Amino acid sequence: MAVDHIRYDLLTQDALRSVVRRVLLDAARNGLPGDHHFYITFATRAEGVQISPRVQAQYPEEMTVVLQHQFWDLTVTDERFQVGLSFSGVAERLSIPFTAIKAFFDPSVQFGLQFEEVTAAGDSAAAEDGTKAQTGSPEASPAARRLEAVPSDAAAAGGGPQDDDDPPARPDGTGGGEVVQLDRFRKK
Repeated sequence: MAVDHIRYDLLTQDALRSVVRRVLLDAARNGLPGDHHFYITFATRAEGVQISPRVQAQYPEEMTVVLQHQFWDLTVTDERFQVGLSFSGVAERLSIPFTAIKAFFDPSVQFGLQFEEVTAAGDSAAAEDGTKAQTGSPEASPAARRLEAVPSDAAAAGGGPQDDDDPPARPDGTGGGEVVQLDRFRKK
């Protein structure tokens, strides 16, 4: 197989991460439109991730946050986003580089993206598929946890963060959609 000197895998990952960047930038400026909300899974030990030791201890590998009703001070730069969330009634500020994101999902329109770690040799850590675009529910690994942030007053009233291992279903009840691999479109 020929050596990819252009590094299409990295260019594709960067282009898809720019979709996440743009969506979060629009949400920071204008709020969430309609029923849109976001599940963002990220590697908690990735370079540049800034979370409290308490949250790191609870989610040592990866976690999924939901940006829907209860978040504040969302700021977006070219390299990262920062957001305020509440975990078990304790306010936290998370700073997440876009390169740490493993998955992005907007269940209101069944749109999602999954990212795989790309090594220097161009092979992904998990598979040789490269980036995957997804049009259904995210396939969360057992280590991934969905955590919905709630404000301190809701947590005090008994409504704390929720772990939910079931990805959102489609409105028609059929579950997730097809994962489309970009390799499908390459000439073999």
